[in-house]
Amino acid sequence: MARAIAETILEGAHRLRQAGVPEARREAGSLVAHVLGRDRSFILSHADDPIDEQQAERFRQYLERRVQREPLQYITGHQEFFGLDFEVTKDVLIPRPETELLIETALKLIDRSAELFICDVGTGSGCIVITLLHELQQARAIALDISPGALLIAQRNAARHRVIERVEFLRSDCFAGLSLRESGQSSFDLITSNPPYVEESAIAGLQSEVRDFEPRIALAAGADGLEIIRRLLFEAPGYLKTDGYFLFEIGFNQAEAVMQLLDPKIWNLIDIFRDLQGLPRTVALQKRS
Repeated sequence: MARAIAETILEGAHRLRQAGVPEARREAGSLVAHVLGRDRSFILSHADDPIDEQQAERFRQYLERRVQREPLQYITGHQEFFGLDFEVTKDVLIPRPETELLIETALKLIDRSAELFICDVGTGSGCIVITLLHELQQARAIALDISPGALLIAQRNAARHRVIERVEFLRSDCFAGLSLRESGQSSFDLITSNPPYVEESAIAGLQSEVRDFEPRIALAAGADGLEIIRRLLFEAPGYLKTDGYFLFEIGFNQAEAVMQLLDPKIWNLIDIFRDLQGLPRTVALQKRS
């Protein structure tokens, strides 16, 4: 006998709750919505509608993956970021709300009507560069990532949001793959990055959804978590115009250490902006003349 949507959600929530998954009812509802190909408002307004056996089996499979702490976003293949829908797989970090602060900061600092040239380092899903291109209709960009799998997802997201004609994707370890012939020295108006910044010793203590499923190469950055940030601070000036901006995300406890890395002859620290939890999150620098 087919079960109703509401009953399926209740049973799924109970299973998730037993496994210690937070917000079990909401997550069960999201999985049912994904199985049915409907949004949450449909689920709420059609609570008594039946789910056929094929859909119920798919739901059970997804539910077991979530019980094993696989992130919901990898199961559904989607995550919203700055009002846009992004495809995500295990090749990329799941876009997070705190990274939207980097977008907000960029849009406040730059001339939105200018023909800007942007470089996004470690682009992952492409959420930063694609969102900026979506907001800045005159801008173009180069997006760099060391992972071929991540670049494939980013390209698909760029096509989804119709900015593919204005962005070039390039496999690169930080700036290493960006030859002067391709970019022109000091040619970018804006460089952005959400780099790896987790200390190696802290990886084991991360929640299992992050530790066991998200790509380690996009998380860990040496003993103090600053290995990649050091590289970017050293290399970025060679690719940035005078008065150009460099915006990057940091860990909640890294603001003081990052400030110690800044060369005042090269960088003007505009600010380290705090996220909605009040934690220092986005570093905004401007290259001095």
